[in-house]
Amino acid sequence: MDIHSIKVACSSCNLRELCMPVGLNPDEMSRLDSVISTRKRVKRGAALFNHGDRFSSLYAVRSGFFKTRVTSADGRDQVTGFQMTGEILGMDGIVNDYHSCDAVALEDAEVCVMPFDRIESLSREFSALQHHVHKIMSREIVRDHGVMLLLGSMRAEERLAAFLLNLVQRLHSRGFSQSELVLRMTREEIGSYLGMKLETVSRTFSKFVEEGIIEVKQRYVQIKDTEALRRLVNPPSSD
Repeated sequence: MDIHSIKVACSSCNLRELCMPVGLNPDEMSRLDSVISTRKRVKRGAALFNHGDRFSSLYAVRSGFFKTRVTSADGRDQVTGFQMTGEILGMDGIVNDYHSCDAVALEDAEVCVMPFDRIESLSREFSALQHHVHKIMSREIVRDHGVMLLLGSMRAEERLAAFLLNLVQRLHSRGFSQSELVLRMTREEIGSYLGMKLETVSRTFSKFVEEGIIEVKQRYVQIKDTEALRRLVNPPSSD
């Protein structure tokens, strides 16, 4: 894995609001800078960490895109999530001190390394940091519940519509378009995440194109009718 360490300062990072708490005073920010002092570059297709690796750090995605996956007893890979700029990787390792999944870069990426013992120690001193760490953990739990709901009760069209809406909303909060996105993952990976066969994913994309809901050029997707996607996920009440 081609990984380089680079000195970095959170105080001068334009992604600070996405992955770090607001409201820290200059002294607190300086102490946080001393903790989060390195970045790692991860090449496309390489793992940031693997299942069974010892847990020591959380990682804030500075650039690029990742997938997390677990391998079932019969050797099949199951994608459990996609993480983008400003999101945190590595929470899975907190409970048992080792990672329970693989985190693989879907494109050349860079992460900020956040040594967990030092973050934990600082968070006991700064209530804003402690609150932020709890908020991130809570967000992961809520996201897991959302995926369970998606897989448990939705048809193929609803699953893909919810996935596209979630992805574009997360990208929009990072300053990207509300209606255009480039899929960093393959359709097979989308299918693994949504519990759908590859053919079903392709057929559903084609159906959305035929209905004028989206336009697709290879991995580029333009959402032409956001409301149609929303209606699929939350059908209007019949009363």
